[in-house]
Amino acid sequence: MVIWLIGLSGSGKTTLADKIVSDLREVGQTVVSLDGDILRELWGNDLGHDLESRRENAQRICRLCQFLDQQGLDVVCAILSIFPESREWCRQNLSSYYEVFIDAPLSQVMERDVKGIYSKYKNGEIKNVAGLDLEFPIPQKPDLVIKNVKRKEDLLSHAPIIKNQILRIK
Repeated sequence: MVIWLIGLSGSGKTTLADKIVSDLREVGQTVVSLDGDILRELWGNDLGHDLESRRENAQRICRLCQFLDQQGLDVVCAILSIFPESREWCRQNLSSYYEVFIDAPLSQVMERDVKGIYSKYKNGEIKNVAGLDLEFPIPQKPDLVIKNVKRKEDLLSHAPIIKNQILRIK
């Protein structure tokens, strides 16, 4: 099974993914954690952040998830995921796919600005930022929507629900 956590940068994807993976491993479940930022680094940062580079990166991640899924491994993937066609590809090509949209308001993620992306954009240092000069289409049919407007504990309270999606199919 592939759990696909999506949302804007700073929405809480990695935080929630880390909790889900930790909880699964505590009960003896083998699970692979994939994070979009770490995968970019792993692949040598050979792609930019323009739309076409992001599309290529999304295709790589989809294919990696398919490969791991075909090996019988469960995956928790935290990725921006701005392409509806990538999510549809996952639904069609993975044995089991569970999409979670972490809905955090742009104003909130800009205030958090964990990676400094939004301040760099504001200062003109970077461009191609999802939610600002790149469209971030709201997912039309996620399996779960989490409104992340409160405390970190509120976000993490969803981990057991998502963890059980993997445990349910075993």
